Amino acid sequence: MKKLFLSMIAMLFAFGGFSQQLLESKSTYFEIRKYYANEGKLPDLIKRFEDHTMALFEKSGMENIAYFLPADNTDNSMTYILGYPDQKSRDRMWEKFSNDPEWQKAKKESEINGGLVKSVDQTFMKLAPGLNDTSKPRPSGIFQLRTYTCFDGKLDNLITRFKDHTQDIFEKQGLRNYPYWVTVEKDGSQPKLVYLLADKDQASFEKDFQNFLKDPAWVKARDASEADGKIVEKVDAQFFKTLPFSPMK
Repeated sequence: MKKLFLSMIAMLFAFGGFSQQLLESKSTYFEIRKYYANEGKLPDLIKRFEDHTMALFEKSGMENIAYFLPADNTDNSMTYILGYPDQKSRDRMWEKFSNDPEWQKAKKESEINGGLVKSVDQTFMKLAPGLNDTSKPRPSGIFQLRTYTCFDGKLDNLITRFKDHTQDIFEKQGLRNYPYWVTVEKDGSQPKLVYLLADKDQASFEKDFQNFLKDPAWVKARDASEADGKIVEKVDAQFFKTLPFSPMK
């Protein structure tokens, strides 16, 4: 009973911090969707989202979190993040959206000259415990989506290091903490840590991140946390800029 109570308290703290970053957010389950557009169709896809899709997502109960284009868009893609009240509601909401006559009409009209989307990548996530109690950052000009794959059994060590040290040192160096998540892996493998880090522009980000890596406080925290072995196996990172209609800025 005590463990259940402590788990509920932890969830409340995580949700409360996330609410600071996304006011009135009620989502606890999230999805990153990356759309690869057919040749020449990305502008049409973006317009469909702005004119129709976003409103119909909300109508179906989903929450629009953020909409991005890669800073260097070499794969003709756009990426966005949706929130859901819980994991069980996700499929129900998508079914409602897909069957909505307004969506079917908008989709058909937008694809008169051919389909817009070639393929879709999906990542499912929940809030990372203890990492979402930072205050809402000021709007940013560049975002980096960072995904950490840990060595087996090391995810909790990574989360502790972020909570106790990394987030504060990011802020100290001028970097801005946005929401933090852990992935929901369908195959039962160890979740990954996923988060958004931002700055006013890419040049500032790169300078501030290099200063972070050289910060004695970070070096000390990293070395202490790795006394029993390395924590992070690999990091994937990509720069994004928000689309004008993105709720998250």
